[in-house]
Amino acid sequence: MQTAYTVLILLMLVSVSRLVGRVIPLPLPLVQIAAGALLAWPTLGLHVALDPELFLFLFLPPLLFSDGWRMPKRELWRLRGPILTLAVGLVLFTVVGAGYFIHWLLPSIPLPVAFALAAVLSPTDAVAVSAISRNRLPTPLMHMLQGEALMNDASGLVTFKFALAAAITGVFSLANASVTFVLVAVGGLAVGVALSWLVGRLRSWMIARGWDDPATHVVFMLLLPFAAYVLAERLGASGILSAVAAGMMQSWLDLLPRQTSTRLLNRSVWSLLEFAFNGLIFLLLGLQLPDIIKAVASHETALWPTLLYRCLDVVAIFLVLLVLRFVWVQSIWRLSVLLRRLRGKSQMTQVPTARSCWLLTVGGVRGAVTLAGVLSVPILIGGEAFPERDLLIFIAAGVILLSLIAACVALPLLLRGIEKSPDDKRRGEVRDAWRKTAEAAIHALEIEEVNPQDAAQAAMAIELKARIMSEYRHQLDVFNDSAEAQALAFQMDLLERRLRLKALKAQRLELYKLSRHHQIGDDVLREVLGELDLSEANLGPIK
Repeated sequence: MQTAYTVLILLMLVSVSRLVGRVIPLPLPLVQIAAGALLAWPTLGLHVALDPELFLFLFLPPLLFSDGWRMPKRELWRLRGPILTLAVGLVLFTVVGAGYFIHWLLPSIPLPVAFALAAVLSPTDAVAVSAISRNRLPTPLMHMLQGEALMNDASGLVTFKFALAAAITGVFSLANASVTFVLVAVGGLAVGVALSWLVGRLRSWMIARGWDDPATHVVFMLLLPFAAYVLAERLGASGILSAVAAGMMQSWLDLLPRQTSTRLLNRSVWSLLEFAFNGLIFLLLGLQLPDIIKAVASHETALWPTLLYRCLDVVAIFLVLLVLRFVWVQSIWRLSVLLRRLRGKSQMTQVPTARSCWLLTVGGVRGAVTLAGVLSVPILIGGEAFPERDLLIFIAAGVILLSLIAACVALPLLLRGIEKSPDDKRRGEVRDAWRKTAEAAIHALEIEEVNPQDAAQAAMAIELKARIMSEYRHQLDVFNDSAEAQALAFQMDLLERRLRLKALKAQRLELYKLSRHHQIGDDVLREVLGELDLSEANLGPIK
């Protein structure tokens, strides 16, 4: 019962922290960390023991799956060059540079363990950046941060696993590691795509046979990231990349027919899951802070001097990470601008050059993935304690806190005087999507043939089609006194709903066509599809 009580308390705190975050002008992660630390205060004394492997398995797959699902694929492809340089090149640059610095600063941390710590400090959190900036970041920069966060979650954690394996076994070969990295990465991507495709085919088969209960399909979707992760790990591939690939593949398979209710339920369930899991991770960080501080200073005679020195170490490591990121961003940004000018493109000219570099640098906030990764470090190696595990967790927690605080201070200052210009291109795509889907609906209604039984019903059908196509209709009066009037109103209502469903189906097919031909982006597709799904849900079932 104690475990159940703890879970209920944590979930309640996640909800309360969201309300408190609306009152206190601080990012939600900081509020949740503070709430967890307060709850772990000796007076309250709530303690949560974490199993590292269980923590990694429980939190990472669904969060990475959701990131892959929601990432706009067209923008990811258009900015693939800068995103890949940040997500892969910057990760390797950070692992080498920060790894050697950490080993030099703290010789008690072996070099492979220092590389592992640098790798787990590489993933960034675009959700926290969006919350801090209040969506005022220029659109190309936000897309770059989103794409980087999606990709470096995978690259950083895969590199972290390799470095951790080298620390445990004491054996490392760059050539073998490079080949193994490629095989593990490609294998993970293949497993995720294949499993997601098979689940999509299974769902299609079920729908064709009338097994379209939304709850059943949503449960399949909830289990998919865990299945992709476990299957890839069992096959020796990357479970992390498998979860990301499954999410990206599922965003295409989410367009199955006769799934309106499933999509609506799925969005609500996944929004709740993301909110709860992200909140729980930061609450757990706050809960662990007192134990982390005690563990770090447990071998020293004086608490406060030791804690001060450790905090200075964290500040030094954070500053080195910031410098490495700025150097990399500055170099890659200048190269990308040069290439865009040569190609006649200028997507990054909305803000000054120096400001853009600093926005991308400070925007590299560490978050949930870093914490989940470092807490997955094993407690024992061959019966002995993992070297400096408590110190690793302390450094990771400190870097997360410093990156959040630095972003809270720096981003509003850097964004001062910048008014985010309206995304005219996106608005144009939305208008174009609505216009074309409406034309498709009208065309479908024009060619729709109804076979009424008498002239009165024929006139009624023509009138209803005209009302639907003009989109100016009034609610039918279904509460007439006479039974004949009620029956007539019921027939008109039933016919109207059938015609509207046909029109909505035509709109949805046209929308899918626009997406397949890359005329609209994923965000526009989701927005318009959500409106169509709501319209269809409001019509109710046709009996």
